Amino acid sequence: MAIDLKSLSPKELQALIAGAHAQMQEARGNMIQDVRKKIDALLKLSGLSLAEVYPTLGGKKTSSKKGIGSVAPKYRNPSGPSETWSGRGRQPLWFAEAIKKRGVTAESLLIGSAPKAAPTAKASKKMAKKSARKKVSKG
Repeated sequence: MAIDLKSLSPKELQALIAGAHAQMQEARGNMIQDVRKKIDALLKLSGLSLAEVYPTLGGKKTSSKKGIGSVAPKYRNPSGPSETWSGRGRQPLWFAEAIKKRGVTAESLLIGSAPKAAPTAKASKKMAKKSARKKVSKG
């Protein structure tokens, strides 16, 4: 059953694609149903359950690896407190945007610490002058 696709109009091609997609979904559904029947029969024959064969799919997770898991969050989004970040991996967008704001530092976003404002430009200049004076008077 060869179809000359070049002779079909765009509307006919769309209808053909939709029909092929529906046929593919039906075929996949039938295949899944057949595989399930075979698995169920095999499990019944062996006297096992799916949870015993695949513990992570059937219920409780049993992990023999210790130390693998989630890391406690370290930073919290001030705009949306439900958003947190552990400090590992790529920075979330909310973190990067918050850091760009004037007066916000990574330390001010830490969970469990009082928000600290970043030093203003004026305060930073004063600190730089003080440290420069100390170096001059010592040396």
